[in-house]
Amino acid sequence: MAQYHQRDCRHFNGYKPCFPGVNCSDHCQFPDPMGTRILIVNLDAMGDVLMTTAQLPALKKEYPQSYLSWITHGNAASLLSGNPFLDRVYVWNEENRLVLQQQHFDLVLNADKAVPACAFVKSLTASEVRGFTLSERGQIIPANNESMYSFNLGLDDQMKFRINERTGQEILAESWELPYEGDEYTLVLTRDEQKFCEEKRREWKLVGKVVVAFNTGCSELFPNKKLTIEQHVSLIDIMSAHAEFVFLLLGGREDTERNAEIARRCAAHGERVISTPTTEGLRRGICYENLADIVITGDTLGMHLAIGLKKYVLAWFGLSCQAEIDLYGRGEKFFQRGLDCSPCWKRVCPNNLECRSMISPDSIADAVWRYAVSHLLIAGVQA
Repeated sequence: MAQYHQRDCRHFNGYKPCFPGVNCSDHCQFPDPMGTRILIVNLDAMGDVLMTTAQLPALKKEYPQSYLSWITHGNAASLLSGNPFLDRVYVWNEENRLVLQQQHFDLVLNADKAVPACAFVKSLTASEVRGFTLSERGQIIPANNESMYSFNLGLDDQMKFRINERTGQEILAESWELPYEGDEYTLVLTRDEQKFCEEKRREWKLVGKVVVAFNTGCSELFPNKKLTIEQHVSLIDIMSAHAEFVFLLLGGREDTERNAEIARRCAAHGERVISTPTTEGLRRGICYENLADIVITGDTLGMHLAIGLKKYVLAWFGLSCQAEIDLYGRGEKFFQRGLDCSPCWKRVCPNNLECRSMISPDSIADAVWRYAVSHLLIAGVQA
């Protein structure tokens, strides 16, 4: 068998020269060591994947000479596009799992308390695993002592719903043994996407206006994370008293009919209500959300996108835990204190969705106005 030298270089793949015209057969002419090889496993909800990007700055500080790979589901991979902290993003499929299982990693970081992710982590060759793995009985277990708080949080409703006041970012940083410094999400728009946003601002006459966006839908997995059509219409009716406001309806393919109905009921407000396209894909949807100054949303992917885009976020919570979400000082949370049944993380509500019906459109509209005035988004109005 031919002998070769394993090269610690992030550019070398053994198939072709790292750069055109370079001879890589004898030695590395432009060495760029990988250093610590790290794999992140995060397959779960797209919003969670985006929230996990908040760990990357601390990870790079701890391991400045490192090669960071991430494996996730295909629908979430585009959220990581252009991320400056990542060297490689793998889509979760049989081929890529096989490729990763043949490698050695110095550190594997698993964010998911889910059997497929934990089973995959168990199959890897790694010097160290942090987060979660799988027991020999097929059960999800902590891979390190620092993950015990997160592990117990999932097993104790009282702790998760009533006691915990720590954000998901802080909890994950502890699980991964990283310093927690309140780092933000990393969501990058390309130059073409930024240009698209500027063109749409001019086309839709948004320049000089206060753009209020409504993320109207949510995942089909938890259908009660969205406000009703009536609540959205009521909010637009209330805020339309201010001529400076323009309203965008955001959503995915599954929200097409819902947004069309909201727009129909708000037809009296004319061109001030814009139903953005819902079938152009995730990256284009991010661009439409980027047009907003203020985003009104449930605890959904749309909320996480707004946080990543550094928008002012007005988020309402019913079935999910508001304490785990960090708005980074740019927004307000709306939830009903004192409800014994909320939060609950139930897909079907036995209590007529009190947590949602008690959300006051007036209180959200007031928060929009306060922010618009205090940040001088409205010309001529002093805080």
